[in-house]
Amino acid sequence: MSARKIEGKIWKLWTTHPTQDSLTNLLAKGSEYMAQNELTSAHNVFSKAIELDPNWAEAWNKRATVLYLMGNLELSQSDIDMVLKLEKRHFGALSGQGLVQTAMKNYQKAIDSYIEAHKVYPAMETPLMMIERLKDIIKKESI
Repeated sequence: MSARKIEGKIWKLWTTHPTQDSLTNLLAKGSEYMAQNELTSAHNVFSKAIELDPNWAEAWNKRATVLYLMGNLELSQSDIDMVLKLEKRHFGALSGQGLVQTAMKNYQKAIDSYIEAHKVYPAMETPLMMIERLKDIIKKESI
């Protein structure tokens, strides 16, 4: 089975609540809001999902994404910390953490996040591209 197919199965697993269809539907609704750039509505929906099941990593991950898109980097990182506490192999959260840390100009932390994402999901191409880009930024800033 290809890495892409396995990735799809993992995302399906993560975005499907293990016991409550209503929470799966809530997450899907929030994702629709996010896709339509209705970020406040998406944030509210993901917050509700977290309130209903604070142990569901994907609800935290989706809210972290919305917070990043809203420019709330510290809050996004805080939610990513929760995702990784609940699911340490969440390559999406690790990659997202790389974006957040890059935006915060914590380039080494971003590189570390991408290294971890690559360890978990070696076929994912973004981490390796971002690591090279970040190394270039660090090199240019040190000159």
